[in-house]
Amino acid sequence: METALTFDKRREGLLEKANSLPLRPGVYIMRDKGGKVIYVGKSRALKNRVSQYFHESAKHNEKTRRMVSLVHSFDYILTDTEIEALSLENSLIKQYTPKYNIKLKDAKSYPYIKLTMNEEYPKLTVTRKRLADGAKYFGPYSGITAVYSILGTIQKSFGIASCNRQFPRDIGKERPCLYKHIGQCMAPCTGEISSEEYRAVFKEITSFLRGSFKECEQSLREKMEYAAENLMFEAAARYRDRIEALSKLWQRQKVVGSPDMEQDVIALYTDEICSCISVFYIRGGSITDNEHFLFPAEQIIDEENMSAFLSQLYNIREFVPHEIILDFMLSDEELTALSEMLREKAGYKPDIRTPERGDRRRLCEMVYDNAKQQALLYKAQSEKDNKTLVKLASMLGLEVVPERIECYDISNFGKDNITAGMIVSEDARLKKSDYRTFKIKTTAGIDDYGAMREALQRRLSHLTDESFGAAPDLILLDGGKGHVSVVRELMAEMELEIPVFGMVKDDFHKTRALTDDENEISIAKEQAVFQFIYKLQEEVHRYTITRMENAKSKTLKHSSLEKIDGIGVMKAKSLLAHFKSITAIKKADKASLMRVSGISSANADAIIQYFAKQSEGEK
Repeated sequence: METALTFDKRREGLLEKANSLPLRPGVYIMRDKGGKVIYVGKSRALKNRVSQYFHESAKHNEKTRRMVSLVHSFDYILTDTEIEALSLENSLIKQYTPKYNIKLKDAKSYPYIKLTMNEEYPKLTVTRKRLADGAKYFGPYSGITAVYSILGTIQKSFGIASCNRQFPRDIGKERPCLYKHIGQCMAPCTGEISSEEYRAVFKEITSFLRGSFKECEQSLREKMEYAAENLMFEAAARYRDRIEALSKLWQRQKVVGSPDMEQDVIALYTDEICSCISVFYIRGGSITDNEHFLFPAEQIIDEENMSAFLSQLYNIREFVPHEIILDFMLSDEELTALSEMLREKAGYKPDIRTPERGDRRRLCEMVYDNAKQQALLYKAQSEKDNKTLVKLASMLGLEVVPERIECYDISNFGKDNITAGMIVSEDARLKKSDYRTFKIKTTAGIDDYGAMREALQRRLSHLTDESFGAAPDLILLDGGKGHVSVVRELMAEMELEIPVFGMVKDDFHKTRALTDDENEISIAKEQAVFQFIYKLQEEVHRYTITRMENAKSKTLKHSSLEKIDGIGVMKAKSLLAHFKSITAIKKADKASLMRVSGISSANADAIIQYFAKQSEGEK
């Protein structure tokens, strides 16, 4: 264990190195004893900022003191400007995910509404990928449920097609569906509406998604009145229904300002347990969305980290509002760098301010109250979860409370597609970023015990591998005493001591007991423990089955394509990677097929002929 004397000596060495740094902008990278990156920061004067950490008289908060006590070395990278430093800091935080930095989930995790105005007949879809493909993207939104609600309302209100047909290619090929007959689709599939008329509707949708509800409502109202004046009563009724549906959707958003208001309001609440940053998005004077970002106690929430948070937030989001209201202060240095970065992204300089009074101050207070409430809920749940883990440890006779629990399950499709799934719970919360799948390679035939042993052997051989996360405090297996016995034998061979238990199910497929290779410990009467273990059991089963089904689907798709003359494993893989589905490959013309790497003219002809014969056989 390190003494105060050795820590002081190490701190003095780090301070000496910090004092030798130049007074230039750059990024610094703090590392622990094992060389792992634990914190990334930036400054316009590296020497001043980094040396502050290691002065004996420095007045750090508890979280910063904890981080500094773990620093054994640091690196730095010089940049020409503060903006470059801010951008590099973002990249390094994303690369290393340091323990003490704020880290937002990747942009790919956020849903967008995609509008393909670059097509003859536009479409409206939900996607998690924002591509440079000429389409319009709205978002990202904080949750997928809200996105589908908005999408459904728009589809019904404007009467746009919600099917997978491609227009104009599929016009007249099939009869219109039920939605046309109940007045919820303009049915471009019939050819009765021109692309110009259809595109005009999507211009109104664009207006609505941009927050211009009044403009959109006025356009629909004019059309309703025109239809009524010309005795087109069914059309007038449809416009009336659209106005009502969109009005209800818009009214669900709280009105907080004038119709031209375009703001993001951001507040921070922090205490000894956790921190919460709440962001409210105001468009057209109404709160259209909000997000809450919760961070555990060890993550440092200071001015520098808040600047990094804002930089990450607007790197992820497509839109930068003209006004950003903060409930906390940033230094002139941080504010200047952030403003310039956002100006380069948006093409204009947003007004970033911390109001002291008036309507904007009241908005900050409202968002702060929401952040505080979210943090209190998090704390209450954390206390409840901790009691559950303590009780579980007591029931199983564990020496430590199991902060990290790994659960394993086996699923198979025939002898050649056997999959083991691993899910992770940390502090009683699922940690999906640490989930893993193991494709069973060496176990012969359908052998559950052998497959479980192989999966655990591969996992346990990577206990020090950071990509897997920390070592588990407890391992749970979807199985009984036989599974536990096999894994315990493996651990003995590897000279490891990690508690292992099997999840024994009742007649309703719920875990009623946990078992080692000798005893069963009933959990049925401990409601909190029972529900927690059941959640893990269901999640590992869901995850493993899903991964196995994905592998099965790929196998079936590949084998289908490999029946085509001249198409082997690699070409089948390239085709599926390009077109995403067999259906899309069937519909592709020769030119499209030949755009795929490795597909020749003869291959394309063979593919078209194969699916043509298949279609004839189905008739």
